[in-house]
Amino acid sequence: MSYDPNNPYGQPQQNPQPGYGQPQGQPGYGQPQGQPEYGQPQGGQPGYGYPQGAPQGVPPQQGYGYPQQPAYPGYQQPGYGATPPYANWGQRFLGTLVDGLVFALPYVLYIAGMASKNAALSGIGGILLLGIFIWQLIREGRTGQTVGKQALGIRLVRESDGQPLGVGMAFVRRLAHFLDGISCYIGFLWPAWDAKRQTFADKICGTIVIRTQ
Repeated sequence: MSYDPNNPYGQPQQNPQPGYGQPQGQPGYGQPQGQPEYGQPQGGQPGYGYPQGAPQGVPPQQGYGYPQQPAYPGYQQPGYGATPPYANWGQRFLGTLVDGLVFALPYVLYIAGMASKNAALSGIGGILLLGIFIWQLIREGRTGQTVGKQALGIRLVRESDGQPLGVGMAFVRRLAHFLDGISCYIGFLWPAWDAKRQTFADKICGTIVIRTQ
């Protein structure tokens, strides 16, 4: 055996591997075998911040500034080229008439008690009238429908977004009906020819009455 100055102790030499510090057939330094490159999700999924199955660069939902879906069937937000299905004057009048019938029995009790000077009877009638008024007001504020409006298939909503007014604004609108009556009741007739079928109270409060069926 000849003397090798690079191997003075006679140790057996290993076969050289390709690339310094990189075993043969293995991926590069710090990269597990079979894994995608850094920054690319496994299995061809879209990049960070995108839900599974959604193409990159396209948001899955409409972004800020897009009009939301209408609150009720058939309603379209003003300003986007669509006209809400306004309730006509006849529907509004019949709805008011039905609401008046709901108050009929308590009102008769109240009048009968006052005429006969029966405090108990008039008290019962008065309590029932107040209770029905509050109940109807809550219904209209939360759902946009009193008993009469529901029977006629119409609903009171905000003109801006088609949502119910809330109990407070529903009460303010009832107070605003004073202007409809003080003008020789012309305000109550105004929906018959108005483009948006609004009374004076509706114009002041920014409300409309729409059809739901």
